[in-house]
Amino acid sequence: MARPREFDIDEALEGAMNVFWAKGYEGTSLPDLLDAMKIARGSLYKAFQDKRSIYLAALDRYNRMEIQHTVDALRDPTAGDGAARIRHFLEDARAAVVRRHDRRGCFLCNAAVDQAPADTEIQVKVLAMIKRMERAVGVALHASALAADWPATRKARMALALTNAYLGLRVLARSGAPAKDLAAVIQTTLLNCGLTTDAADDGGDNRD
Repeated sequence: MARPREFDIDEALEGAMNVFWAKGYEGTSLPDLLDAMKIARGSLYKAFQDKRSIYLAALDRYNRMEIQHTVDALRDPTAGDGAARIRHFLEDARAAVVRRHDRRGCFLCNAAVDQAPADTEIQVKVLAMIKRMERAVGVALHASALAADWPATRKARMALALTNAYLGLRVLARSGAPAKDLAAVIQTTLLNCGLTTDAADDGGDNRD
């Protein structure tokens, strides 16, 4: 009979995800992981093959937790008109900086530029998460009064553009861009996509 695991796998992966998120794959050492996961070396190797397998599991956790939360919010019919949901989606990148003082960017974005180009399995996971968000943005567009008369092809293009605008915002946030620049990008994106008619509306707090 197998011995029960001596640690909480979800808590351990949360710790691993956060250290990879902050330091990147190459910048994260085995001692970093052991400390973040609060487990011994022996327990780590019993549960995971190597550092890469921990990274893949951390990406899966990010998909289950963070991406799922984003998708649910975009699809939530009680969260207002579809355009309001999309604004909130974009604004979350700025809120991370202004309200949470979080400059880590997005673990998904970091993985896209850090490991996906050199690792096919990671690339597949990254692209699948991006596509999940794109489909959810499409659902929000279908619920937007401003986009009600758009043909399906335009909605599909805008869902792609808005998802990539979000990813760009998260990269800008990590790079140190001021909050006012993020706000300008958000407002310009919404204007160019036809999801707001007010060029002066910045959607909220415009502090750096």
